[in-house]
Amino acid sequence: MTNDLPVGRRVAYWRARRNMSQQVFADRLGKSKSWVDKVERGVRRLDKWSVLQEVADTLGVTADVLVDDTNPPAPTPPTSRSPDVEVDTVRAALTRHPGILRPPADHVPVDPYKYRARIVHADAMYQHAQYPALLRLLPGLLDDGHDLAAPARPGLQVRTYRLTASVLVKLGAHELAWLAADRGLSVATTTDEPLLEAAAALPLGTALRVAGRHRAAFETTITAAHQIAPLTPDAGTPSERSACAALLVQAALAAAEHDDPPTVIELLDGAATLTGPDTPERAAVDAARITATTTLGDHRTAVELHAALAVRDRWWSLPVEHRAAYLIDMAPAHLSTGDPTAAGRALLDADRLAPAEVRVRPAGRAVLAEVLTGSPRPSPHLLAVAQAAGMRGAW
Repeated sequence: MTNDLPVGRRVAYWRARRNMSQQVFADRLGKSKSWVDKVERGVRRLDKWSVLQEVADTLGVTADVLVDDTNPPAPTPPTSRSPDVEVDTVRAALTRHPGILRPPADHVPVDPYKYRARIVHADAMYQHAQYPALLRLLPGLLDDGHDLAAPARPGLQVRTYRLTASVLVKLGAHELAWLAADRGLSVATTTDEPLLEAAAALPLGTALRVAGRHRAAFETTITAAHQIAPLTPDAGTPSERSACAALLVQAALAAAEHDDPPTVIELLDGAATLTGPDTPERAAVDAARITATTTLGDHRTAVELHAALAVRDRWWSLPVEHRAAYLIDMAPAHLSTGDPTAAGRALLDADRLAPAEVRVRPAGRAVLAEVLTGSPRPSPHLLAVAQAAGMRGAW
């Protein structure tokens, strides 16, 4: 791409590179398709740095990549901040309790429709592993969640707390993730809605598991699963079956950490019966089975199962974030079977899908260091990823 392209053309270029239609791109930005079209044709200028930064975050590039050198935005761009600093802003938002303050008489609650659109946008950012940008949105969502109109508040708050806990797990802030997830479950239990409680229990189970509290994670997720478990595989609503399957998957991963193969098999088989054969939910069960097999130490079987999964259509139905995280989990299995080349290839594939999973997420950086150290002749492409991530080592 040449340096003399205007901003709109650069936006169009990177949108196409990300395989996004104008409508999908507009939805993730919270804008209209017409707005995107005008920007790309140069009819509307991106003359505010905040908007330019949001566009760049959604495209997964830095803002300077989009800047037209002949006509840059007037404001000076803010200094980029590390994910740790952004986590601190989320911590501060979780510390505040604006909900206990009495609002003034003329107070106007936050519009739930606009708030829901913000959550949809934030969810899309999570699914594409745009974690640093997402962290900048979460404090506002957490604060405004207390200010929603009462009927819509619990469901939207649970979604916000669930998203907050999920991204904090990714960034290794396990105790803070546990707090956010617990807040979400506390809100859900006031509603007497089993499905909402199940949705809130899932991130709590995940946060407990990654924090090393495997028994508590198992008990939380299996209890929540039983609250909505259909009596037969065909019973219950699709949402109930999907939520139950996701909870059983988390319970199985906790059982794997506790070295309990029979329970892992039973739970994952149960989850599989609740999902369709070619659905993202079944792909998630298949991926979890392989991850659990790796956790249990059977790396060769895990590699064989992975080879079978990677050629199935349902593998591609998983969100980008999920596929990249799973590939990072697979890299140590390849190393353990004596194949550092395959381990490096898994990390490079993960980096192409979602660079933040490898370069920002602590677990991804740790696996990258492990693969580089365990490879007698590291790939130059993998070394370039490490350099881009700011990592230094004796490889």
